[in-house]
Amino acid sequence: MSILSLVVLTAGCGTAQREETSPSPENNQQLQLQQSMPENANGHQTGSRTEYLEALAMSVPGVESAHCVLLGNTAIVGVNVSAEEERSRVGMIKYSVAEALRKDPEGAGALVTADIDLTARLREMGADLRAGRPVAGFAEELADIIGRIIPQLPMDVMPAEDAEDVEDVEETPSDNVRETPSSSEPR
Repeated sequence: MSILSLVVLTAGCGTAQREETSPSPENNQQLQLQQSMPENANGHQTGSRTEYLEALAMSVPGVESAHCVLLGNTAIVGVNVSAEEERSRVGMIKYSVAEALRKDPEGAGALVTADIDLTARLREMGADLRAGRPVAGFAEELADIIGRIIPQLPMDVMPAEDAEDVEDVEETPSDNVRETPSSSEPR
C-alpha cells in the first residue's frame, strides 16, 4: 500500500501540461506592432486609418496615387494626377478628394494638394511616421506644407462689407513706424 500511495503522490505532484503557448518572438512581434501604432482620438490605429484615407482618395477618378498625413481629424493629402490634366480639371479632382474624405463616415477634414514636391514630402513624412519617428520632429515641416497649401488663413481675410470702408480711409504715416536709416546715412 505504501508503494501505491507513493506512486499516486508522485503522479499528482507532476507538472500538468498546459494549453498555453510559450512566449515566442511571433507573439512579441504582434504586441510590439500594436504598441508602435497608437490609436488616435477616434480609436483607429493611425497607420490603418491613413492607408484607408489614401485608398479613399485614390478611388476618385483622375487620382493616380495619394499620400496622407493625419493631424487629429484633419488629413493633409497629396495626390498625383496625370501630367496631361488641365489646371481646372486638377482643381476639380482636388475638390472631389476633399469632399470624399469629408463625407465618408471614417473620413476626415482634408487639405488637398496636387503639387508634386509637397506630395513627395508627404510620402516621405508618412513613411517616417509609420517607422516610428516622433511627430514633434515634423511640426515645422508640416507647418511649411500647410502654409504652402493655404497661404492666407481665413481670419486674415477682411469681410467684403468692411472692404468698402477701407477704400474711404486715407493713408497716413503711422507714428509707430520707425524708418531704418540706410547704410549711407549717419546714425
